[in-house]
Amino acid sequence: MYSLFYKEKNDFELYDIDSTHIPPHLHKNIEFTYVLEGTLVCGIGTKLYNMEKGDIAVIFPEQIHHYQHYGNEPGRVQYLLGLPSMTGPYMQTITTLVPENPIIKAKDVHPDIYYALETLELHEGSDQDDILHQAYLMIILARVLPLLTLEEFHTNDSDDLVSRTVSYIAEHYAEENLTLTKMAHDLFVSPFALSRVFSGTFHTNFNKYLNNTRLEYVRYLLEYTDQSITEAYENAGFGSQRTFNRAFREHFRMTPKQFREHNRMIAINKKKPVSD
Repeated sequence: MYSLFYKEKNDFELYDIDSTHIPPHLHKNIEFTYVLEGTLVCGIGTKLYNMEKGDIAVIFPEQIHHYQHYGNEPGRVQYLLGLPSMTGPYMQTITTLVPENPIIKAKDVHPDIYYALETLELHEGSDQDDILHQAYLMIILARVLPLLTLEEFHTNDSDDLVSRTVSYIAEHYAEENLTLTKMAHDLFVSPFALSRVFSGTFHTNFNKYLNNTRLEYVRYLLEYTDQSITEAYENAGFGSQRTFNRAFREHFRMTPKQFREHNRMIAINKKKPVSD
């Protein structure tokens, strides 16, 4: 999953993954989150929104957001991200305004939106990728924006500290000896003020946030690179294999080896031709 530590390496990203916790992050893309199966909680700032199958969340550029998945029931989510420059006449709107409520319930989603998402996934890797990406992204926005109430994007001192916190973790999460005290010192704030950001805005604590960020990076490495499991957890900042294995099993409900095999099977099945 494209997250806070993956720089905008491509103009367009489309991912279909199991539902899981994704720590607070922000990026320059507009993001569409489509719940394929199960449930998901989407967090924007201090607000939480419950999502069910068929619901879509619309996250505008530079909005701090996160996702949480609760319970034992599995879920599946599709994430679509595109740079504002791909949105044509909608670029001014999505870079200056934000949704009052980012969730579009399944009953209100226009069929064109589902069709565009399905078509984009089917045609990934074609010679017309760039044209198709931009065309379908604008179709989605044309159907989404009338369903949202938009307001000006305001920031304050509290928002600034939140943004600085997200940016700091994104830059330093791989450092093995990163602590709340060191982070507070580097940001010129008190540990107490920083703790309030994690508990009040991110609904977690520093250690869990840091671990989740590292785990998301490991997930990316295991799913999209050939790095070994040892290389992956060391590059993410975990100091010991025992700590990493415990955190990974708790987060993904499977071992790192099982996770890699699971995603390889999904990739293989997607490439199989559909029988008549």
